[in-house]
Amino acid sequence: MTNNAEATAADTHAAVDAGQATLIDVREAWEYDEEHIDGALLIPLAELPDRLAEVPTDRDVYLHCRTGGRSARAVDYLHAHGIPRAINVLGGIEAWTEAGLPVSRGVSLT
Repeated sequence: MTNNAEATAADTHAAVDAGQATLIDVREAWEYDEEHIDGALLIPLAELPDRLAEVPTDRDVYLHCRTGGRSARAVDYLHAHGIPRAINVLGGIEAWTEAGLPVSRGVSLT
């Protein structure tokens, strides 16, 4: 993974909250249903190749998963496919909650 393509949960929250960036959750739908960050676009890692057109190219795009592994792979994939502004959220949603940032729990999309 590219070292300069990483951000802390706090930095990610600040960028997304300011409307300067998009947040993408690459976990599975059931994980999102259990706990998610409001406003995050759900694109599970396995669906990313088929949903590439949904990833904005005009702003920074922060990607997160549970702890950072899947989102690191997603960032590498996006960089390889012409989306250089993809950034991995270090520690994923676990770091996000540890930082005291807001999440929604038990909200189903179905």
